[in-house]
Amino acid sequence: MALSQDPLWTRAGDWPAPDGAADAVLVGLPTWRTSLSPTGAHATPAAIRDALRRYSATLLGPPVVDLADVLRIADAGDVAEPDGDEGEAAAIETVRALAARSRLVVALGGDNSLTYPTALGVGATGLITLDAHFDLRDGVSNGTPVRRLVEDDPALTSGTRRVDPTRIVQIGIADFANSPAYARRAAEWGIRVVMLDELRRRGIDDVIAEALEVAGAGADARIHLDIDVDVCDRSVAPGCPASVPGGLAAWELRALVRGIAADARVVGADIAEVDATADAEDQRTVRLAALCVLELLAGVAGRNA
Repeated sequence: MALSQDPLWTRAGDWPAPDGAADAVLVGLPTWRTSLSPTGAHATPAAIRDALRRYSATLLGPPVVDLADVLRIADAGDVAEPDGDEGEAAAIETVRALAARSRLVVALGGDNSLTYPTALGVGATGLITLDAHFDLRDGVSNGTPVRRLVEDDPALTSGTRRVDPTRIVQIGIADFANSPAYARRAAEWGIRVVMLDELRRRGIDDVIAEALEVAGAGADARIHLDIDVDVCDRSVAPGCPASVPGGLAAWELRALVRGIAADARVVGADIAEVDATADAEDQRTVRLAALCVLELLAGVAGRNA
């Protein structure tokens, strides 16, 4: 569908390649080859960029703010073939270089396996996930990134932990979408789990405050935010293979993303598990993912307030 043209209505997206320091940099990590369920998630970074152009970058405030006027935003393109050992290493190095000259790196997935190289690349000491699932499985897949970030790997870390599990907060974990074994693993490791019911009972602001306190513990804390869109209700995220009825509403996800990103300790974020090839005809899942990008940027802009 052709987009209307209006010189007084500037569209989001089409940001330049990185050139020096930036407030936020997008990078595509189209992971998909190790997904536990069939997915076309490698098509999603391009789809999100297309969907961004359906929106403006304007916050109505008050005061009214155009994000492009207050933030330096760049787009570094995609890492080709980020799956496998070589692809993963390239993704880590790409994110690391971008993190060295930006306040926030936003990785566009791709399945949830992108969380591992993105969090490593930004040097995360704490992790917040918005996800219906623990992602604590064994092996290497889109169901393993949280476990991989916690467990020792002498080849990469000389036997030291990457992320202390007591600095991990998982928000939106759902009943009937996980196993007792992984629930026990999360409890044994000291991961803070906020179930959907607790989130709704306590309220978004209260949960955000706790999550930032836990994940942001320690001097020089660096937090990575994993946005697995399948945490949402299936009615708003049909393009997520594992989304279930009863998940977050779109507004709840957006509020969580903006509120968390407003903290300066958040240096990385990823958007995961959207399969653009399986979305509804109206592209509601991809459009929600694009709005998450804008909410991340709004959060960064709010740091300046």
